[in-house]
Amino acid sequence: MTETVPHQVVVNDEDQYSLWPLDQQLPAGWRAEGFAGSRQECLDHIEQVWTDMRPLSLRRAMEQAGDTQFAGAAAH
Repeated sequence: MTETVPHQVVVNDEDQYSLWPLDQQLPAGWRAEGFAGSRQECLDHIEQVWTDMRPLSLRRAMEQAGDTQFAGAAAH
């Protein structure tokens, strides 16, 4: 049933992605990313655009600290 329900890609303040049924109100802390489609299309889109799984706050802290030790590993 969820395959037939249109979904949208959503993102939070930490640049973490998820999908949400298009006809439901977004949960607090999430905003529409701009892509909508089937559940699988949304999952495929997320796989393409969410290339760094680290939360935004961690990426910023690592940049400020000049810590690049884990930068390559985080993208895998």
